[in-house]
Amino acid sequence: MPSTSESSNQPEGLPSDALGGTPGTITVSAVYGAGGSVIAPRLAERLQLPFFDRLIHGKNGQDPALIAERLTQAERDQVPPAGILASLANLTSVLGLPVSGADADPRRQLRRQVETSVEEIRTSTGGVVLGRAAAVVLAGKPAAFHVRLTGSPDRCLARAMAIEAVPEAEARVRQADTDKAWSKFVMRLFDRDPADASLYHLVIDATVFPIEVVVDLVATAAESFWSRSMTL
Repeated sequence: MPSTSESSNQPEGLPSDALGGTPGTITVSAVYGAGGSVIAPRLAERLQLPFFDRLIHGKNGQDPALIAERLTQAERDQVPPAGILASLANLTSVLGLPVSGADADPRRQLRRQVETSVEEIRTSTGGVVLGRAAAVVLAGKPAAFHVRLTGSPDRCLARAMAIEAVPEAEARVRQADTDKAWSKFVMRLFDRDPADASLYHLVIDATVFPIEVVVDLVATAAESFWSRSMTL
């Protein structure tokens, strides 16, 4: 797996200068149980691109082996609260954001942090970005290919149970919690519904295919998208 600190990890035969100097980026949005935690890192490996997880570390990402299908506590801390002035302490401790005063708007600061982290990835190394509302942030940007992984709730539940090795009751709780939290994250920061198909170039029911087939489908589609972009 290439390190996220590497500065040039384009797929073989597709140098960044062929895309106008912009590295290729794939954004992956996924419901719980669609397998985003597994598919996105494998996609990065397949295309020899850096992988970046849901947590906002700036340009760096987390070890793919540590990515969970469910919502983790650290990820939960990133979801902006309903109250506009709430959770300033969380923002400073989790994200390292400078909060200048009690009247600071944490949602605006977090939105800026998200936008900066995703845009830095796009303009530096490129890569596969899981979550971060990246399809919204990079809408219309050159060489950014947007994917949504979805599936019926029952099939997503079954796949999540297999991925996380948890019983059905626990998986149901995680499914409701995770999907609600990430929907709130996108809605509260960007006023967009992450389930809106118009945000994506490709929407796949990932639960009706083996995971490796989904990786192949997305990789092939992204390479075709990038190749077509070179001719426009």
